[in-house]
Amino acid sequence: MKKIEITEIVKNCIIDILGDIDGGIDITKSLKEYGATSIDRADISIDAMKAIGCKIPLVEFGTVNNIEGLVNVLYEKQYVK
Repeated sequence: MKKIEITEIVKNCIIDILGDIDGGIDITKSLKEYGATSIDRADISIDAMKAIGCKIPLVEFGTVNNIEGLVNVLYEKQYVK
């Protein structure tokens, strides 16, 4: 799957969990900046993994600082089953 496709999946997961975001989603911002709690962030990651069809330990996302970082982890590890 291409990175742009994963980006769209992540954006859709964010909207599903957090609702519509005024001005759209800027992938250089963190999920915390959009008001996401730690549970929201885990749910977004899990939902994105399900949509992509992979399973990545949540600890892999521990160093992610922004949405782009989340996309990068998903992209790099998307073939883990």
